[in-house]
Amino acid sequence: MARIAGINLPNNKHIWIALTSIYGIGDTRAKYICDKVGIEASKKVKDLQEKDLESIRQFIDDYQLEGDLRRENSMNIKRLMDVGSYRGIRHRKGLPLRGQKTKNNSRTRKGPRKLLKAK
Repeated sequence: MARIAGINLPNNKHIWIALTSIYGIGDTRAKYICDKVGIEASKKVKDLQEKDLESIRQFIDDYQLEGDLRRENSMNIKRLMDVGSYRGIRHRKGLPLRGQKTKNNSRTRKGPRKLLKAK
């Protein structure tokens, strides 16, 4: 099993899809990495040589991934909440941030409905 950036890549997937399991690498960046390193994107992870994996590791070192990226994102959200900005308040309350209506929708952010008890 290939291990890159502290993540075990699934063996039976194409390399560009397996790279997306690393936090901070999406479809476009995964294909870009494969092009720059010179590895065919449709190659399976189990078919890669150790030198191919090492070249991917060296290329990925330039990017901020996994723990560092998660930490930076959480610090940005914490900063918004500490400052007391509109977005920070919405984060604190667990409501949508970008102007969506909340009367009927936004169940993902608000969670399951809370039933009101009759008095």
